[in-house]
Amino acid sequence: MDYKSTLNLPETGFPMKASLSVREPERIKKWDEENAYSKIMKKRENCEKYILHDGPPYANGHIHIGHALNKILKDFVVKVKSFEGYQTPYIPGWDCHGLPIEHQVDKKLGSKKHELSKSQIRKLCREYATEFINIQREEFKRLGGFGDWDNPYITMDHVYEAKTLEELYRFFNNGGVYKGSKPVYWCTSCVTALAEAEVEYDNHTSHSIYVKFPVRDTDKARLGLGASDKISSVIWTTTPWTLPANLAVCVHPDFVYTLVKITEADNKNLGNEYIIVAEELLEKLLGEFKITAYEKVKTFKGADLEGIKNKHPFYDRDSAIILGDHVTLEAGTGLVHTAPGHGQEDYVVGLKYGLEVLNPVDDYGVFKKDTEIFAGEHINKANPKIVELLDETGVLLSHGKIEHSYPHCWRCKNPVIFRATPQWFISMETNDLRKKALDEIKRVQWVPAWGQNRINAMIEHRPDWCISRQRTWGVPIAVFTCQDCDEVYIPKDVQEKVLSAFREHGADAWFDMEAEEFIGKDAKCPKCGGGRLKKETDILDVWFDSGVSHSAVCEERKELGWPVNMYLEGSDQHRGWFHSTLLESVGTRGRAPYDEILTHGFVVDGKGRKMSKSSGNVVAPNEIINKYGAEVLRLWVSAEDYSEDIRISDDIVSRLVESYRKIRNTARYLLGVISDFNPDTDMVEYDKLPDLDKYALIRWQAVKERIYSAYDRYQFHVFYHTFLNFCINDLSSFYLDIIKDRVYSYKKDSHLRRSAQTVLFTITKEMSTVMAPILSFTADEIWEFIPGWSGKCELVFEELFPKVLNLRDEKLEAKWNRIIEIRKEVNKALELARAEKVIGHSLGAKVIVGLSEADRAIMTADEGIEKIFIVSELELAEISTIEGAYTSEDKTVKVIASASANRKCERCWCQVPTVGANPEHPTICARCAEAIS
Repeated sequence: MDYKSTLNLPETGFPMKASLSVREPERIKKWDEENAYSKIMKKRENCEKYILHDGPPYANGHIHIGHALNKILKDFVVKVKSFEGYQTPYIPGWDCHGLPIEHQVDKKLGSKKHELSKSQIRKLCREYATEFINIQREEFKRLGGFGDWDNPYITMDHVYEAKTLEELYRFFNNGGVYKGSKPVYWCTSCVTALAEAEVEYDNHTSHSIYVKFPVRDTDKARLGLGASDKISSVIWTTTPWTLPANLAVCVHPDFVYTLVKITEADNKNLGNEYIIVAEELLEKLLGEFKITAYEKVKTFKGADLEGIKNKHPFYDRDSAIILGDHVTLEAGTGLVHTAPGHGQEDYVVGLKYGLEVLNPVDDYGVFKKDTEIFAGEHINKANPKIVELLDETGVLLSHGKIEHSYPHCWRCKNPVIFRATPQWFISMETNDLRKKALDEIKRVQWVPAWGQNRINAMIEHRPDWCISRQRTWGVPIAVFTCQDCDEVYIPKDVQEKVLSAFREHGADAWFDMEAEEFIGKDAKCPKCGGGRLKKETDILDVWFDSGVSHSAVCEERKELGWPVNMYLEGSDQHRGWFHSTLLESVGTRGRAPYDEILTHGFVVDGKGRKMSKSSGNVVAPNEIINKYGAEVLRLWVSAEDYSEDIRISDDIVSRLVESYRKIRNTARYLLGVISDFNPDTDMVEYDKLPDLDKYALIRWQAVKERIYSAYDRYQFHVFYHTFLNFCINDLSSFYLDIIKDRVYSYKKDSHLRRSAQTVLFTITKEMSTVMAPILSFTADEIWEFIPGWSGKCELVFEELFPKVLNLRDEKLEAKWNRIIEIRKEVNKALELARAEKVIGHSLGAKVIVGLSEADRAIMTADEGIEKIFIVSELELAEISTIEGAYTSEDKTVKVIASASANRKCERCWCQVPTVGANPEHPTICARCAEAIS
């Protein structure tokens, strides 16, 4: 007789090989066909809402690994909250306006661009963005996330564009917007102003020059010198090209400055003369200027130098000494070259002294035609020429190169400049915007906590928000200005006409319709009475576009609401979306639109290096998905501490594939064991379970509790380690190993077998819900193969997290914890015996275990203590009587392992005296004979 056929071997359709790259798309198709997202929303329709508002990715190019990290993390949060009992509508969005898309369209058009109207170019931009929305939508869905993918929000939709403009009008109406000429970040490559959020810092090599500004003869007496004495204020700069715009030299009022007489120097531009520098920096500057002999004449407080006139180094104009608290002693000379048209601090201090906001540089980085000496020169080409001129005129004291962190355009990656141009700004002071924003930052919960300090520092020190851009593809600043006096004209009735046109035709209406269609023919400037009103041609900063999504989406869509619970993006969004939406919402509503901010780091390679195509270390999500499946990507996101930069490499992915295999094999085994179990009729009450089974359920409660706590703190890496350890250590290496004989060999409906199945069914059912937010594909697949019961939901995602039951039993837990320790020592002894060829399989062993009286007292199990150690014979002895045995390090366990003399049962492989006791089954044990009777 084939006794193997009588074993309760697992029979399940759950495949051993995941084949995720093939099966996952089928499951996504199934979710779409069954309207899984709608079913989940319906199931929770009467529940409290939890809203995670999606920050819109840019509709340009295929998704990268950072996108995958972000979207998977969002799905984790949304699904966890759903399993906790919240209704969690998730509306994905796309950011569609802006320079990158316009650049792509420009590239395709080439010279034809100049033959097209703004409206035609905007239409092509819209088509380009639409194409990538559709591409990215499918790529995001492939990650396994749920959401209303067919009804996303899109910043170029007509209604959204109208809402963007409506929010801008709120600022105009409360006096928060003004137009002014002040220095802003300017990209000469993209030919537009940039906000701080659009600037990133990278290393850059600049000129480093020290320049003499000769003191005018009329002011030398103030320093105690004669008209014939040669004296200069010395400045340091890394931007020689800004010197044509110099109007002053700034000193700190409280610093000490010294007048130094140079008597000897190895410097052709230094002779018998005097210089003024900060006293604290003198020693360093002596070497920089190659001064070999000098005399300190006298010292001054910076305030004593105010008003002293210097001569510009190459123009015939004054550059007076002024005072400013922004001057530092970290580098340079303590005297700062000041050009109000090329620096924020220069601009602010220049306002105080009534200095002109001089900007001799045009949009393309070229000196304007009225600039002396350098007219028509690009600033980069002018730099060495300016240095050469300074040297020729004898005012250059030192010249070198310096590598330092410098602002770059985040789109074209080229260095940017500061230049004063007429721009539209949202004031940080009007309506107490800065103060209110800082107050809201304190109220919001930041995860990780350091995010609060980071954004607080940004808001605390940021200048007014430059919201205008000199481009085509975006929402226009739809206001009128008077050509005679620059007054803004946008009364409420005109606002409504423009908004109505936007709602119907989108922002294109501003470019397609004539001004008279909005303001009529007889409109007059309210300030000067003039009739020459023109449409503004600048568009809005795209950060304003996305920043109003809290209003355009959350307030407008009935399934959402305002404010929302969470924004979740990368840490760069402290200066981006978190920042702009905070200012927009506080400026129009007085509060932040979110209650909690969660941020994650950037994805780097296995060595911690930034990913770049030039380095060849870019990991594309589609490569991993096509090879291993999105489930492995989801496991990667859960395995890493996202609060820091997250590493990924082939080795890391390979380890995760192995971890997934262990989880999947555990699930497959569980499903096989419970395949003949009917939960409605076969469940065993907890009180009637054997001790071991109770212990397994108690351990599972602790695992659930730890995972739920981690979910509440968004610490998904804790889930990964806790869940994987439970599968490997608590189940595979312990409980499943022990009960294998019970579930395979015992009679199918025996109490001990049904007891084990009760435990395994409970764990399998609950595991599938606990893991579902992370391993969504696998959880849903497991759910299909779990035996049905009354009340089972169609989708695992409709379920709630199972409660943590209070099953604590300190005495029972202490007993099994100690048995596990003893079992580890017995396994070590068995391994040694196997290595020495004393035994083969552990079921062929006879084991004598020496223990203390207390340990011997707890060595009991319902199915026989030998089953816990998976041996055929086990004897307990007083430890002091055992000699020549394997001994544990702590000397509390001694083990003698030898081969069993009993015959082997062909069915269960146990070597017991009862083999052959039943004459009808001479090759199997009495227990097996009874099981098949």
